[in-house]
Amino acid sequence: MAEENTVYIGKKPTMNYVLAVVSQVNAGHDDVCIKARGRAISRAVDVAEIVKNRFVQELGYKDVKIATEKLPSLDGGSANVSSIEIYLSK
Repeated sequence: MAEENTVYIGKKPTMNYVLAVVSQVNAGHDDVCIKARGRAISRAVDVAEIVKNRFVQELGYKDVKIATEKLPSLDGGSANVSSIEIYLSK
């Protein structure tokens, strides 16, 4: 999936990301990917559900991938961080 179809979830309010996903769909993209790591995972699930149930009813789940990523920590070690990718498709 192209980078332009991907919405990365961070610390902004949920509706900002909902607007980004809806804008991708309105721009003519049939597939959109929502990516998040760590504490933002719950916000990513909220975004997917809000878009699917309130704004674009014909959108459905194509795939959901979960993983653990090793990130370098400040003390020189590494930390495991959970990640999720939610693929929505018409």
